[in-house]
Amino acid sequence: MGSAKCKYPVESRKIVIFGAGKIGRSFIGQLFGCSGYKVVFIDTDPVIVAGLNTRGSYRVIIKGEKEKEVIVPDVQAIPAFEKQQVIETISTAGILAVSVGKSSLEKVIPIIAAGLKLRFNRDSDCPLDIIIAENMRDAGDFFRERLKGILPPDYPLEKLVGLIETSIGKMVPIMTQADMDKDPLMIYAEPYNTLILDKRGFKSPIPNIKGLVPKDNIKAWVDRKAFIHNLGHATAAYFGFNRHPEATYMFEVLDDTEVYDFTRNVMLQSAAILKAAYTEDFIMSNLEDHIDDLLSRFHNRALQDTIYRVGHDLIRKLGSDDRFMGAIHLANQVGMTYDMILKAMLYGLYFKARDEDGNIFKPDFVLLESLAKEFEMTLIKNLGFDTEADNFVIGELKRLYMLNQQL
Repeated sequence: MGSAKCKYPVESRKIVIFGAGKIGRSFIGQLFGCSGYKVVFIDTDPVIVAGLNTRGSYRVIIKGEKEKEVIVPDVQAIPAFEKQQVIETISTAGILAVSVGKSSLEKVIPIIAAGLKLRFNRDSDCPLDIIIAENMRDAGDFFRERLKGILPPDYPLEKLVGLIETSIGKMVPIMTQADMDKDPLMIYAEPYNTLILDKRGFKSPIPNIKGLVPKDNIKAWVDRKAFIHNLGHATAAYFGFNRHPEATYMFEVLDDTEVYDFTRNVMLQSAAILKAAYTEDFIMSNLEDHIDDLLSRFHNRALQDTIYRVGHDLIRKLGSDDRFMGAIHLANQVGMTYDMILKAMLYGLYFKARDEDGNIFKPDFVLLESLAKEFEMTLIKNLGFDTEADNFVIGELKRLYMLNQQL
């Protein structure tokens, strides 16, 4: 049970979750709420906040072979602008979680720091674990540096704050406006419900929650998520769009064995790189099983996951530290080949899928226009490539891009 050392009254079975969005509700909230925890969301959306407080629960619709409904009970919400109330609830939390997206963390961390200070003033020996439910590498270091800059110099951060990195593997599809209008609290999700997290990050005992899978070397598992799951998903979207520009859903393009096989081979190449980098953590046969399970999940017809959702936001997904380039950098470190990964990335440079209203993601359109005019400068300025370290990749991508203008 969390916060066992506290003298000041804390609610050991209360989780405070920043972000009542897709992962917050369908994953973290569901895991803890269905295990007997009181769930308190902090969010900026007044409709979600009011609805959660009125109803005290919400529905998760599991989209698998058979559709299933899960009710998450004992839920409340606090508007993010009610800062004193938020600080107070942090001070009495059994555990904390953050799922707001990397770009919003800068706004959230100062108020978490204020809650930690109040907690410390009331009890100088009461740790709080923070589950960082974000898709980002080195999330613990990111949080630590920012908390250090805000908390008093004598605050014992390493003793009192557990920064728990995670590997978020849950897929939550886009919901139609009609579905959201019908019930703004309802959320769709796939059946997968495993939360891999950093065993070494906890300062209190790890909560006994079904679905939590603590790992000793979380870096390996965060990289597995980025370089197999994220990379494979984007590969299927980019190559699938190239082969079937008229298709809408992921399952449609994965019905094509050429798309399926190409995606699997790209994922296998990345798996070999991961195995070489993390010899103590991975067995190749297990990585292959993971790939086949992922492909089955990507192919889930009930999810109605769109090619647009999976592939858009090219500046992030093709960026220098994301799925493709991250895997390539790791390959260079361990001396492995990455030709398939590079080819998969190339298809992303032609990705023009549209959303359900027929619109392309505007930053993607700008990026693609820029690539056509100034290819190398766009990779460097827009995608963050390094002129020296990424020189070979820039050259190869340019050569392939020029060869494949009619892809």
